[in-house]
Amino acid sequence: MRTILLSINPKFVEKILFGDKKFEFRKICPRGGVDRIVIYSTAPVSMVIGHADVANVIIGNPAAVWEQTKQFAGIDKRFFDSYYAGRDTAIAFELINLRRYKTPKTLQSIGVGHAPQSFIYLPDLDIE
Repeated sequence: MRTILLSINPKFVEKILFGDKKFEFRKICPRGGVDRIVIYSTAPVSMVIGHADVANVIIGNPAAVWEQTKQFAGIDKRFFDSYYAGRDTAIAFELINLRRYKTPKTLQSIGVGHAPQSFIYLPDLDIE
C-alpha cells in the first residue's frame, strides 16, 4: 500500500469529514500511485485527524478534471481556476472510506518532523 500525508486547510478538512468534498486537488502527483491519504489539518488545528483510501486519481487538463469532480469538489469554480491558473494539468484524488481518528495525532507521533508543503510518503503504519 502506498500512503502519503497531505496538509489540508481545516475548512476543507471539515468538508471532507462531512462528505461535501470527495476530491482533494493537487498540482503534483506522487510517483507510483497512491492507495491511502493521511490527512493533516493545518493550523490552527495542527493535527493528523484521519485517513481515506484513494478510489481513483484523475489527471488531466483543469477543465476536464473540473467537469469530472465539480459535484463533490468542495470548492467553487473560481477557487479551482485560481488554484490551477497557468497550469496544464490538474490532479484530483477521489477519497473513499474516510476514517476519522477518535484521538487526533501529532505529526511526531507518526514519525514526521514537520508538515509537508505538498505531500510526503509514509511507511505503512497502523495509526488508527
